[in-house]
Amino acid sequence: MQAGDTIQVQGAAAGTQPAARHLRHQPTPREVLSWLPRSATPAQMDSAIRQHIKPSPIHWSSRPDTLHLPGHQPGKSLLNAPLPKYYKESFFSGDSLFHPELTGGRMGVAGDPVPYTVAGDNLITGILIASFILAAVAFSQSRRFIARQAKNFFYVPRSGTTVITETSGELRFQLFLVLQTCLMLALGFFFYTKETVSDVFIIGQYQVIGLYTGVIAVYFLLKAAAYSFTDWVFFGGKKNEQWIKAYLFIISMEGVLLFPLVLLQAFFALPMNTAAIMAVAIVVLFKLLSLYKTYLIFFRKKGAFMQIFLYFCALEVVPLLSLWGALVTINGYLKINF
Repeated sequence: MQAGDTIQVQGAAAGTQPAARHLRHQPTPREVLSWLPRSATPAQMDSAIRQHIKPSPIHWSSRPDTLHLPGHQPGKSLLNAPLPKYYKESFFSGDSLFHPELTGGRMGVAGDPVPYTVAGDNLITGILIASFILAAVAFSQSRRFIARQAKNFFYVPRSGTTVITETSGELRFQLFLVLQTCLMLALGFFFYTKETVSDVFIIGQYQVIGLYTGVIAVYFLLKAAAYSFTDWVFFGGKKNEQWIKAYLFIISMEGVLLFPLVLLQAFFALPMNTAAIMAVAIVVLFKLLSLYKTYLIFFRKKGAFMQIFLYFCALEVVPLLSLWGALVTINGYLKINF
């Protein structure tokens, strides 16, 4: 207001009146400055321009630009920016396996992936926990059965002693322990394979563990069939029944001792050398127990050392070596060779 008053006073003193009131259009800055005296300061010029010139919104034309140089193409809109052909097509564009709609790559730098651990595997952890719970519940219900089996294992009953038959619940419990032994042996061999042979297979690791379990279960079934046929031919049905019961008890207790070893290997990173030595010691221990039970049932009164040696080698050592060879052969077909 002071600047405007000053301009009007100076203009009146100089004998010039602003002509903005007589103009029907918005004056230009040059016209506004021509109304001021020559002694006007820059602040007065700026105040006069702000007073007489009001900015208005700009309306861009939406019509196409037809004014261009002769011999040249019309100009293109800035919004029309198509990609070149070499950005949209590549050497593999005609390939049926080329899918540009799928995202490939990531923003930034990829970090190191978290290595696989058995302790972080939900399925294997769930199987081990379920096996422990079921074994604990079954053991609480069948303590007397296990005690009776252990007592009969080291005790030779007389010919006239009454044999106590197992109930259906006890048979189911023993069958569960046999399946647990198959699973523990399969997991132990799987850990050994991942540590020493390869950790990449052509199928999933769960399928590999299931295949190992099935092979070991078939091994026990075939060995039980061979035992039954041989003992039925050479020793009779009663001794055969005694041996089958002892054989199932040996397999069941082998899985019970292998279970803590598998837990140590899975959750506490037990060194593979130590785990292998412990596993071999457990297997050898139960082979010696089977040799001892074979002697008590079949060869105690005969005293034929050569016969028991051949019997043990044919029905224990050879099937065990055959199982190891079958598992190694399966590994050779399943692992990926780089």
